[in-house]
Amino acid sequence: MDFQPTEDQRDLKAALRDLLARRHGREALRSALDTGTTVDRDLWRELGEAGFFALRLPEADGGVGLGLPEAVLLFEEAGRALLPGPLVATHLAAGTVPGAAAGATVVTAFDLGGDLVTHLAEADAVLGSPRRPEAEPVRSADPLTPLHRARSGAGARADDLAPYRDTGALLTAALQLGSALRTLELAVRYAGEREQFGRPIGAFQAVKHLCAGMLVRAELARTAVYAAAVTAAYAGGPGEIAAAKLLADGAAVANARDCLQVHGGMGFTWEADVHLHLKRAWVRAEQWRTAGEAEELLAGELLDSAVP
Repeated sequence: MDFQPTEDQRDLKAALRDLLARRHGREALRSALDTGTTVDRDLWRELGEAGFFALRLPEADGGVGLGLPEAVLLFEEAGRALLPGPLVATHLAAGTVPGAAAGATVVTAFDLGGDLVTHLAEADAVLGSPRRPEAEPVRSADPLTPLHRARSGAGARADDLAPYRDTGALLTAALQLGSALRTLELAVRYAGEREQFGRPIGAFQAVKHLCAGMLVRAELARTAVYAAAVTAAYAGGPGEIAAAKLLADGAAVANARDCLQVHGGMGFTWEADVHLHLKRAWVRAEQWRTAGEAEELLAGELLDSAVP
């Protein structure tokens, strides 16, 4: 069996990378930080026109008619570009919430568990909730992922999002994978450009080891995420998705940390983008399925398989 992306899948991925490079480059990213506007409505509609949100809807319903493997490839690109906004929730809402598929409606979700919700001020609807909850803003680790805490009893119940949880976790893992691959690129590029003692710092063994470790983590996560996307419709289950999320979360956080180390003091400045990847990775690690939840699920599956 050939698990390499097809030519059509590669073209789909390249088209989204081109779109995001044109519409969400570094200047747009920095502008969002300055203005506090984390959802670009024009870009959201462009993504809708490109089929980003309606990708898995049947063609008969106005969608693209593709599957989870293609969705994972596109979300990987969105994670690489640090595209902000409730991308996963809006994608999951396509076909359920009017306007979500076309990018005309921004949909968020209580995907952090309990009473926390992201991008509530910029969202038009909340997945799994019949009405917009009353909430107050709380400080977020990521400046491009604003948080609100719903008042007591106004959050979503766990079973409200149960039908979406596995797919939400896998798409979030794809976002983390894209971030892990991007910080690897940034580290390798900087290691080849920055010189110390008359040599590129990438020539030093300690830096080589950091970059090699980043590559191993990213490729392990890529394998798990791609495999879970391919097998989800067949023999796969929540355990494979939980493992993919666990590996992708670890790769995104650890790679961002190591990228900071490769950049040295420069990496800790506001002007560098590395810290944004780390902060986003911290938030995503708590979305849809946490490490603790993934470990419990995997342990349960292993226990069930061991019992005769």
